[in-house]
Amino acid sequence: MAKLLVMREGVIEQTVQLTKERMTVGRHKHNDIVLNHGAVSGEHALITTILDDSFLEDLQSTNGTFVNGHRIGKHFLQNKDVIKMAKYHLEFVSDGIRPLAAAAATIPAMPVPPSASVSASASASPNTQFAELPLAHVEVLNGSNAGKTLSLTKAVTSLGRPGVQVVVIARAPEGYSVAHVEGDKSPLLNGDPMPRQPHPLKEGDILDLSGILMAVRVS
Repeated sequence: MAKLLVMREGVIEQTVQLTKERMTVGRHKHNDIVLNHGAVSGEHALITTILDDSFLEDLQSTNGTFVNGHRIGKHFLQNKDVIKMAKYHLEFVSDGIRPLAAAAATIPAMPVPPSASVSASASASPNTQFAELPLAHVEVLNGSNAGKTLSLTKAVTSLGRPGVQVVVIARAPEGYSVAHVEGDKSPLLNGDPMPRQPHPLKEGDILDLSGILMAVRVS
């Protein structure tokens, strides 16, 4: 999971994990990241994180937001980018761990119908009980990860960001199902709010997680 090293005059004052989808930066105390300096605007910038992508946006600050020496309006953050706001330098550090992988490790398996239940060992790796089931995957349709795919080889696959929005796709002998398991804002399935109970998935279904569109593909 990505983080920011907040430095002033070469001294690290904070280390902030980007655990929320939207995190504000500014002088006022209600911000997620508070920079206590008069040249920093009350709400200076916004960091939006979706899946493994983080974007920095200047909120029309008085003195501007700079990345690697260039003033920006909106910027896709990459590992080791240095953000400058007044006297502060914030280094963006990405450890290469995808948030959806973290979700898969921490979110419990969703309840599934008895006929679709699997053992704990089955949820950890592909199983021969799925031999007759065509392998499916999800394909990202937009954003910087457009074209990337994730194969649904496990009995339970989690997508999203823990604490923000998580969906779980279950693989059972009779097919795939999806359910919304975490987060107040409902993701969309084919344009409609995704149910909390398992719902069958089929070829061409479109998942919408915080604006990131994914299509279900069957081999």
